[in-house]
Amino acid sequence: MQTEQQDIIQRLSLPLFQAKGWMKLVGVIAIISGALQALSIVGILWAWLPIWTGVLLFQAASAIEAAQRSGSAEGMTEAMNKLKTFFTISGVMVLIGIILTVLFMLFGGMAMLAGMSHMGY
Repeated sequence: MQTEQQDIIQRLSLPLFQAKGWMKLVGVIAIISGALQALSIVGILWAWLPIWTGVLLFQAASAIEAAQRSGSAEGMTEAMNKLKTFFTISGVMVLIGIILTVLFMLFGGMAMLAGMSHMGY
């Protein structure tokens, strides 16, 4: 017999349970991406990040499956914690990417202007 709490957990976890296939797919793509980055000398410095995010997505998908099957609050909490960590890491990586892009554009623009001033423009 199912308790009311288990029923609530199963209803709350249903959308993530339905998306578990997508979480696993994105996890596999992230792990493969990290493995390919690790093959380069420069990429090995940050290749662990996509591998880590891929593993987090796999763990979240497994935890949400367990929560959906058993109505376990612990499984639901574990899945949410894994997803929180995934989005935190992804957000930080995006912010760093945006900052680096802006810096490279600024330095590239300054280099272009310096080069043009030497050419007589």
